[in-house]
Amino acid sequence: MNKKLRTLIVWIVVSLILQFGGYSLLNKQMEQVLGTSGTDNEPAITTKFEATVPGTGLSNIQVSYAKDYVAYMENNVLKVFNLKKGTIVFEKKPPSAQDQTLGVLNYQWLPDRNILLYFYARKNPNAVTTVKVYPAKSEVSTLTISPNTEDPKQEKAVPKTSLQPKLEKRYGNPQLTELYSLELPDSDEDAAPDDRLNPFESGSKEFPAGGKIENFVVSPVTNLMYLTVKTGSKQQLMKIDVMKKVSILSQSQEQIDNMAASDRYGTLYIDSKIGALQQITAIQYDTALQKNKRYTITKNTSDRILGVRKGKVYIGEVKNNQLVKIKTTNDLPDVKENPSLTTEWEGSIPFNSNTHAIIGVDGQLIVCNNQKAYVVRDGHLKEVTLQGDENYCSADGAELIQLKKKGTSTLVKLQPLEQLP
Repeated sequence: MNKKLRTLIVWIVVSLILQFGGYSLLNKQMEQVLGTSGTDNEPAITTKFEATVPGTGLSNIQVSYAKDYVAYMENNVLKVFNLKKGTIVFEKKPPSAQDQTLGVLNYQWLPDRNILLYFYARKNPNAVTTVKVYPAKSEVSTLTISPNTEDPKQEKAVPKTSLQPKLEKRYGNPQLTELYSLELPDSDEDAAPDDRLNPFESGSKEFPAGGKIENFVVSPVTNLMYLTVKTGSKQQLMKIDVMKKVSILSQSQEQIDNMAASDRYGTLYIDSKIGALQQITAIQYDTALQKNKRYTITKNTSDRILGVRKGKVYIGEVKNNQLVKIKTTNDLPDVKENPSLTTEWEGSIPFNSNTHAIIGVDGQLIVCNNQKAYVVRDGHLKEVTLQGDENYCSADGAELIQLKKKGTSTLVKLQPLEQLP
């Protein structure tokens, strides 16, 4: 009896160990698919590294998470360059050389994987369709005729039984806007990138033809994407969820200059302006009410959203094109109205439409323009003079990317920003 009991206990323990191992493996696999494992990872730091990219006039330079690929636009063509091998590994040309509103509209590397998300626009081949429309039963009338008799008042009703259908035109969106995910292999491998179309739940009817994507941010933990699309003077704030369902979040007459998504909870923080009202607003999905709710973070008209990183929301106070104060508040799973703000730094940094703010993985604020990078860390300001013809900072704040024209090519130089004098 004791032997049987011991055998049973051993099998129970073995079963529990196997189940625990299986669950752990499944959890890791799900983290890789959803991207939840990399949100707090340290960025890939490179030593000084140079590569020569064919062509000039490169724009919208973005380096991948692992710092081994760089994406850029050249003559309205999206290109991805393998920095280690020195070769172009992907190109996406516009469908028409004449229409500059078509082709790649915007793109963004995921912050934890070498996957590039991009929006692509092309003409709708079936923008105008013709359909047959049959009359409803209530529209079927009777036709009365007078028979050839001596009494003209005598009439006979004849049913109208063979009415012909009408041909009517239906006008759809003249432009199809599509979302692609480009997954890059390890830069040492020879495998081709996986360029995959991610169809929207209801097509792309929400995207206006000729619309320009101004801002595009991603929350990898929740797989939420937010973007602002401007057509003429009208701007729309859109949300794309994991099922590729598109919803409109903007209010009437609202203008959004900048926005940042929580890297933990998917909450969106925006610089919202409606008429004379300027404030920072948080938009969060309420699961109980099953709708998006808005929360006021600050009504100070000088405050601007700078970014969100590792549980903190960073807000800058801007006066006369100068960043004079950096404030923070907690990035909570349940947003609160008018939270308290903590001042982290005070001083003066040039801040205008030509500057770009980044929150690094260590909580440092980096403000870049084409001549200088201003780094605020632990309340101290450091200025770095940039040497390239064009200069960019990586999205994690780790790398400085400098471009220099070299004949018909461009020299791309990467180096850790913190190591610069």
